[in-house]
Amino acid sequence: MRTGLLRIIGAATLAYGAATAYRPDLLARPCGLVDPDGDVGPHTAAVLRPLAVRDAVSGLAMAVAPRGPALVTASAVRIASDVGDAVLFGTALPGRFRRAGAVVTALGWAALTTAALITPAGPGRRALRLAAGSVVPGAPGSVTECGSRGRSRARGT
Repeated sequence: MRTGLLRIIGAATLAYGAATAYRPDLLARPCGLVDPDGDVGPHTAAVLRPLAVRDAVSGLAMAVAPRGPALVTASAVRIASDVGDAVLFGTALPGRFRRAGAVVTALGWAALTTAALITPAGPGRRALRLAAGSVVPGAPGSVTECGSRGRSRARGT
C-alpha cells in the first residue's frame, strides 16, 4: 500500500469536495448541468452538494485514517464512490462527450486509488541508502540503529 499517495489522493478529494460543496458550478458546468444562461439552478445545486460533501468526507478519511484496515476501508469507500459516479454520470448526463468525460475522470480516480492501495510499499529511505552504498552500518557518519550520526552507540564508542 502506498500510504503517501493515498494521503495525497485523499487531500485532493477533500479540497475538491469542499470547493464543490461551496460552489456546485465547479461540477455542474463540466457536466453540462447548467441552464442556458450558464447558471446552476437551485435544484441542481441541491443534488450536487451531497455528492461534494461525500467526496470531502471520504477524502478527509483517507487523509487522516491510520495505516492499516482504517485506511484500506476509507480507500475502498472512495473507489466505490468513484465507480458509482461513473455509472451515474455515465448514464444520466446530457451528451455523449460529457458522459464519456465524466466516466473517464471517475474511473481514472478509482484506478489511481486502487493502484495506490494494492501496490506494495517501496523500501524505506534507509533501505534505499543502504542499497546505494551511502550508508554502511556502524561506519562513522552513517545513520545508526539509534538514528544518530557519527559513532554507533551500540558499540559503546
